Amino acid sequence: MITSERMTTYIHNRKATFNYEILNTYEAGLILVGAEVKSIRAGKAKLEGSYIVVRGGEVYVVGLSITPYQPLNTPKSYDPERLRKLLLSKKEVLEIERNVDKDRLTAIPIKLYSVGSKIKLEVAIAKGKNQRDKRESLKARDTKRDIERTLKSQ
Repeated sequence: MITSERMTTYIHNRKATFNYEILNTYEAGLILVGAEVKSIRAGKAKLEGSYIVVRGGEVYVVGLSITPYQPLNTPKSYDPERLRKLLLSKKEVLEIERNVDKDRLTAIPIKLYSVGSKIKLEVAIAKGKNQRDKRESLKARDTKRDIERTLKSQ
């Protein structure tokens, strides 16, 4: 999975862990343009609302928005929300396709990070939470915060 090399997280999708129950994760490479790499390293990307699709045996991320690094030098044809191909093994592609199609689960991006000099995307197979589960998550978070606050004050 993730190697022990130096890892920097650039963008994290916090809404994903609230709205979904994470079942399995994969590490995927991205096909990017050079200016997009600079934008990601500068924190100018947005994962909220994006999702993963499998088309023709290839995996793409839809809705990943990467704003231009230098807006004035960006070509007019640049689309910040274009489809970006993910680099995964054939086994991982088949697993994701099976989970999304047959098991009615969702594939979502969790975070953009670097491993060495490469930009990677953490992809999760997730199950949507219903309203009751979300309330329970909020309650558990508040309880944990209260316990930590009490322990800190002692």
